[in-house]
Amino acid sequence: MKVFDYFYIGGRRVAPKTRESIEVISPHSEEVIATVPAASTADVDVAVAAANSAMTAAGWGGLSVTARLSIVNRFADEYEKLAKELGAAMTEEMGCPVSLVHTMHINPAIRALRYYISLAEHYPFEERRAGARSTLVLRRPVGVVAAVIPWNGPVFLSMLKLAPALVSGCATILKASPEAPLSSYVLARAAEAAGLPDGVLNVLTADREVSEHLVTHPGVQKVSFTGSTLAGQRIGQLCGQQLKRFNLELGGKSAAIILDDADMAATAKALHMASFANSGQVCTARTRILAPRSRYEQVVVAIADMADRLRVGDPSDPATEIGPLASRRQRDAVIKYIQIGVAEGARLVTGGSAPADVDSGFYVRPTVFADVSNAMRIAREEIFGPVVSVIGYDDEDEAVHIANDSSFGLSGSVFTRDLTRGLGIARRIQSGTFGINTFGNDITAPFGGVKLSGVGREMGPEGLEDYVEYRSILLPVGCPDDFPRSAAC
Repeated sequence: MKVFDYFYIGGRRVAPKTRESIEVISPHSEEVIATVPAASTADVDVAVAAANSAMTAAGWGGLSVTARLSIVNRFADEYEKLAKELGAAMTEEMGCPVSLVHTMHINPAIRALRYYISLAEHYPFEERRAGARSTLVLRRPVGVVAAVIPWNGPVFLSMLKLAPALVSGCATILKASPEAPLSSYVLARAAEAAGLPDGVLNVLTADREVSEHLVTHPGVQKVSFTGSTLAGQRIGQLCGQQLKRFNLELGGKSAAIILDDADMAATAKALHMASFANSGQVCTARTRILAPRSRYEQVVVAIADMADRLRVGDPSDPATEIGPLASRRQRDAVIKYIQIGVAEGARLVTGGSAPADVDSGFYVRPTVFADVSNAMRIAREEIFGPVVSVIGYDDEDEAVHIANDSSFGLSGSVFTRDLTRGLGIARRIQSGTFGINTFGNDITAPFGGVKLSGVGREMGPEGLEDYVEYRSILLPVGCPDDFPRSAAC
């Protein structure tokens, strides 16, 4: 068993203020595999002070872009060297199969960091604008950032916050999830090895009460959160009271609209990942499968057959496609929703229980419901597990109506042989992202949701905007066009 007895604060390993600890439980063996300290409010105070010191005394935000990116590039190099350890930590702590962990989590995190370094090289941190008057527009770091990450993708999701914060000149306190803190310790090692300036990155693990202390701390200027809608609503409320910047990437109940001309074999293959990757513990998972009534049973059979073929088991086995759910609590919540679906009158086609050949672990077989109404709880609430509902529709207008009849609006897909028809559907869906015969996101394009799926965007240039503060400096009449590169006005 691994024992961690420190936080990473102010560029060094710091002993916690209390003896409270958190047990990290393997979702496969159900055994305790590590312990980490539980942060107190006093630990948060130390971390926030270190971050503010980095912004002021160390001058992190005031460094030239070239100097700052040179340091971040070193960090990226060290981070990439630890790719295997990052993947191993995720497989241990939250059960992501080794067959997926690098393609789904580690490699995208490295790409995100490299992307933001490249973007910052040409980003207009200062620009001259000419109107009736000439103005110098500055983009300066917003300040200290609290990055609060979930357990379902701690490597990639932390980098979506950390990368733009680093290149913009913000110092960050990364608050890891109690269920999956191990990969954050690997991240801290990369910061150590790269010689990241003291206080630029601080890493700790805390429960909800202490996390609220971080969110509301007067030394924190921005909060970036990924997690449940309920927690996001609370964070938005707390930040709103302080007029503090925040962005929230929250839950989803995304629809996959299968049109009557869709290639069913290709669609089922795509939905393997779009619906069941990470054991369905993905905010963008296509969990509502909308099928034309003319092909309804064909869709049900194809999706069920695909789900039945997925190999469930030990996440350390390269042949495994579906690992365990991340915790006992999450497994129990998913089983409860399956029971609710049966009670509501939905037809359980396949799955609904743990595999027969598994002796331990928080496993649930990929589960497919048919004869589902969009009014049922299993069609309206985020289950966050390997459970999909097949919902019938009569025509395209009804399919669009059902897809939009949700409190969420994060993602979705349409499957069709006619790309023009698919684009027409995509334009009508109320979601932050949408795919035509595909799924996922690209680091160069903004990602985020509407309605209860969140506020703000990550990825793309838009993901950098929330980490800078605009300042306008009005210049006197007659100031040379090349100022401030030239001497003076």
